[in-house]
Amino acid sequence: MPSSPHCLRNGGTTSPRATNPNFHSTVSVQKLRRLNALILALRLSTFCFSFASAVFMATNSRSGSSTWVDFDAFRFVVAANAIVALYSLFAVGASVWEILKGTTLFPEAVQVWFDFGHDQGFSFLVLSANTAGTALARDLGRNETCTSVSAFCVQSYISIALGFVGFLFLAFISLLSGFRVACFIITGSRFHM
Repeated sequence: MPSSPHCLRNGGTTSPRATNPNFHSTVSVQKLRRLNALILALRLSTFCFSFASAVFMATNSRSGSSTWVDFDAFRFVVAANAIVALYSLFAVGASVWEILKGTTLFPEAVQVWFDFGHDQGFSFLVLSANTAGTALARDLGRNETCTSVSAFCVQSYISIALGFVGFLFLAFISLLSGFRVACFIITGSRFHM
């Protein structure tokens, strides 16, 4: 019997995966495509909600002389949501690149850790900003500032709510990034799931 590279003794054969480390089964490629599509949708949602939150707060002003700029917590809400929106826009581009080209923008090890670290850091940033904005909005309501200028407070509440929804999407992306890091650590590649 001629010996082929996949034949073993006693009639056994090796799988193509054992002889070719770059082999991807159709199932794992489909799982990767679905995961990448889910991450892209979540990143796009994070961008939309964070951008809307920053715009709602940045256009918020009272009929008097003071605006959102006069409140530190509201400035923090604008800055954090704008930063997360910019990061999400970059991450959307990187996700589109990965889906279209089939490869990561940076080397694989760098991309996995970059995504994980930034997703974690920015999710904490936007959560703390929106929490500070919530505390200030509640204080304004208690001081009866919101009764005289209700549109200002309502727009603040909407902005903070949009920021929290953006945080929820980013938190879910952080879980998926953690999953990709775990796959990378265990298998040496994020593609073998």
